[in-house]
Amino acid sequence: MHGAAHGRVNLALISRIVAVATIGGFMFGYDSGAINGTQEGLRHTFGLNEAQLGLTVSALLPGCALGAFLAGRFADIWGRRSVMIVAAILFIISAAASGGAFSATVLGIARFFAGMAVGAASVLSPAYISEVTPAHIRGRLSSIQQVMIISGLTGAFLANYYLADIAGSSLGTAWAGQPAWRWMFWVQALPALLFLVALFGIPESPRFLIAKGRLQQARLVLDRLIGPQAAAAKMDEIGASLSHDHQPSLADIRKPGGGWRKIVWVGIGLAVFQQLVGINVVFYYGAVLWQAVGFTESDALKINTLSGAVSILACLISILLIDRIGRRPLLLIGSAGMTVTLGTLAWCFSNATIIDGVLRLPEGLGLVALLAANIYVIFFNLSWGPVMWVMLGEMFPNQMRGSALAVAGAAQWLANFLVSSSFPWLAKNIGLPVTYGAYTAFALLSLLFVLMTVRETKGLELEAMQG
Repeated sequence: MHGAAHGRVNLALISRIVAVATIGGFMFGYDSGAINGTQEGLRHTFGLNEAQLGLTVSALLPGCALGAFLAGRFADIWGRRSVMIVAAILFIISAAASGGAFSATVLGIARFFAGMAVGAASVLSPAYISEVTPAHIRGRLSSIQQVMIISGLTGAFLANYYLADIAGSSLGTAWAGQPAWRWMFWVQALPALLFLVALFGIPESPRFLIAKGRLQQARLVLDRLIGPQAAAAKMDEIGASLSHDHQPSLADIRKPGGGWRKIVWVGIGLAVFQQLVGINVVFYYGAVLWQAVGFTESDALKINTLSGAVSILACLISILLIDRIGRRPLLLIGSAGMTVTLGTLAWCFSNATIIDGVLRLPEGLGLVALLAANIYVIFFNLSWGPVMWVMLGEMFPNQMRGSALAVAGAAQWLANFLVSSSFPWLAKNIGLPVTYGAYTAFALLSLLFVLMTVRETKGLELEAMQG
């Protein structure tokens, strides 16, 4: 996949692989967003209080952390594609079980398993794409994952809106005498089924096959991807980057003197900072935020959809830029932009008042907060949103990619859980100005982190990645 091989690259096959792998990203977004419209149904059907509802809703996230960790490890044992097939089956089973749940406990367990599938898809889709695409277009193709995540989130919002609309509300009866909120879960099985079927039409990662000594299969895949001439050289290159004395394992992320390699810590830092800037607060609690600015609930839901559209646009700009200007400049631009916009939000909320138990912003400031939040979303999706996943998929040497992804992916989801679950408590007990002030501080720290530790990976072959 060197420059000389550009002409022979099989773009039709690569496009098909990317299209299939990123359905995993769509499922990741859809499963994360689907819960939004079901909360009234869950509260009513199972008699849940706020704390119980919070636990049921967030059961997805610990599952994501475990799924990301196990997927990274099992991908080194069974293969990237094989583990994505298991994830697709888990998506289907968990969608059926969530919709049919007869108690909050069953639903919580089903959501946990859905989380395992989401976690697996989140780390394996970008890693798999980076392992089968040429260096000069790898960033662009891996960035499509983030577009699909947001498309999944937006798709879930739209499907829930439609189901609630035809049933009159999430508690109203939709089809087969079942309430709309149950269908909000069942509908998830459709894209999951498409994902499962499509996975059988794409090859296994050639880098995994070489690591397993399945050289003939690897050669066939590489022949199809880049042509016979370039395939022979690429086989030697990949082989040289792998240890001949042992198969990839968790031991590969350790330094000879003990402790983890620096590159693993950089990966964990990227994964965690992506969450500590508070993006999921805007996604998970978006409607609440807009009501605080003074919009009605139905307006707030429409604005959520607008945020999704703005996010997709920002990701498309990122796709255009990532292989031109590189990963590091985009991260730095994003960190700077998020620091300014989050700081503005913190300042706006410091001027808010509570009227009849509802947070209200002065008229002019409401508009400033709305603009700042949407510009913040643009900066995030132009930079840390897609670039973090691209870098995790490509920055680690071949020998340790699965293991390093397992650790960084689990860290990403644990940070997501920490931010999402702490926000309601922080907002209520410490206040929005201090909470958003903390996210501002993390955005500034993320800028320093990139300046001091992150190396550019644009245009580098995966075999050239240093541990």
